[in-house]
Amino acid sequence: MSLPGNPAVATAAHQRGAARGGVEVVLDDLIAQRIAARSLVLAASRKVAAAQAGIKTSRFRGRGVDYVESRSYQPGDDIRSMDWRVTARTGRPHTKVFQEERERSVLLLLDHSPSMHFGTRVCFKSVQAARAAALIAWSAIRGGDRVGALGFGSGVTGEVRPAGGPRGVLHCLRALSDWDTLARVDRSDSATPLSAALERARRLARPGSLVILLSDGFCADAAAEAPLARLAAHGDVRLLTLTDALELAAPPRGRYAIEVAGARRWLEFGGSADAQWVAGFRARRQLLLDQCKRLGIASLALDTRDDLSRRLAALGLALATRRSPG
Repeated sequence: MSLPGNPAVATAAHQRGAARGGVEVVLDDLIAQRIAARSLVLAASRKVAAAQAGIKTSRFRGRGVDYVESRSYQPGDDIRSMDWRVTARTGRPHTKVFQEERERSVLLLLDHSPSMHFGTRVCFKSVQAARAAALIAWSAIRGGDRVGALGFGSGVTGEVRPAGGPRGVLHCLRALSDWDTLARVDRSDSATPLSAALERARRLARPGSLVILLSDGFCADAAAEAPLARLAAHGDVRLLTLTDALELAAPPRGRYAIEVAGARRWLEFGGSADAQWVAGFRARRQLLLDQCKRLGIASLALDTRDDLSRRLAALGLALATRRSPG
């Protein structure tokens, strides 16, 4: 049955959909990011074409490699490719031979911790993260990459193995929508440690993968640095930190009513308490930012108010280019 041709009815329906899209991940919204992804991949395509034009090894990392065989060591071979097992067995130095994959894997790590389901401007952090992930996914397949996803926090433990083409993206987007629904009905207040999610990602990410973590950083723990380092050693890692305006600046002076576990509480703002409010949120994400800084992992802040197409323009190049291994 079609909707009545009443403009007022159509407008009301649109407004209800927009309101729902601000607090829930809507699959149609994620699919619509395919149009915005065109501008992201064009810049990346020009860069990667230049990188692949020469016959010598590019300064960018390859799109991942598959082991082919081991052969006798030859002068000039990279010592990092030595096959020590065959060398020990035969008594003669051998080196591993790899062939470059035609496709690279882009793995999206989505944080569904309770703190992600919060927002005071435009949308929740969880919704902005899902939209950014969708935009990256569509952009990646336009560049010939495969896309996979991994969800964690609030009872979410799902994984989607990397696959190419629109079908691969749609599998990821469906999972993002389902994971958001699961996280919103989950009643647990505990966040999954980031270290546990990264250990899962290590099993899913192949060498040469680009791993993009979308989180507000509140789930970070000291044990996360080791798996982060291992992921970065075998591929590229990027961090997108989700923020909301209320975390960056205290609200205007006044007394505000909030509900906590069904009970009303009051918060008062004004004076020295404002600085403590901002510092508290900054401290919660600083651990992860410091870990990434020590490991040379690039990070980008995403606010719930940001225009994703513009904000992720710099990341578009990262989808197609690689850091130097050394």
